[in-house]
Amino acid sequence: MLRVERQAKIVQLLQTRGSLQVEELAKELGVSPMTIRRDLGTLEEHNKVERYHGGAVAKQEESYARKKTSHQGEKERIARRCFAFIKEGDTVFLDAGTTTYEIARLLQSTPDIMVVTNDLEIGQLLKESRVRLFLCGGEVQKSTGSVFDQYARQMLENFKFDIGFFGAASINKNFEVTTPTIEKMWLKRQVPRQCSESFLAVDASKFEKQSMTKINHLGDYTGVITGRRFSEEEKKRLDAMGAVIYGLTEESR
Repeated sequence: MLRVERQAKIVQLLQTRGSLQVEELAKELGVSPMTIRRDLGTLEEHNKVERYHGGAVAKQEESYARKKTSHQGEKERIARRCFAFIKEGDTVFLDAGTTTYEIARLLQSTPDIMVVTNDLEIGQLLKESRVRLFLCGGEVQKSTGSVFDQYARQMLENFKFDIGFFGAASINKNFEVTTPTIEKMWLKRQVPRQCSESFLAVDASKFEKQSMTKINHLGDYTGVITGRRFSEEEKKRLDAMGAVIYGLTEESR
């Protein structure tokens, strides 16, 4: 088992059982207690677990309700910028998240649009709208109202999208997009490749943060729509990786 897979398994076990001792984790995963202590140290740095003497408990992902009220004004402006890229007749993928929810709000009265999403809140919003709606099936992560498991991936693997909008938990200093859970990694990495155009829609608070699992980097999207302002040195690095940044006005960056 790779280190990143073992650490994801540790988080999963802690979320299921509440708390575990180092010795219990070492026995279950077939590694030494020292290896578990190093893993827990890494996970604590990434804000995924809380350690106590001889063991650890999992930290829960931020709830949907709390995310929804955070940086609300910027998210609405990002959504309006995203909406400008959508054309009548498009098949649109909306990733789970509160910024993509704001895009969905703008789509409610748009005719001849198909929306595919793994977000129950977006599904609830659009069920009485004019758009044609597809929801991904699978196990629901109740704290966020989203679906990321193997059943959602299997459904989505045969879709092709005109345009997709994606969120992110964190973007590190190397402009790599990261996520707290390995389950989210697979969907968030694969579906942008199935879009003719893919956009990462993220508020400025997501930058210079690190989660456990890498998804991709900013150059892997058609564009990144954000309110963050970049330094000249950062712009050079973004250019080198092929990242296209759309600010919240008509001018990029």
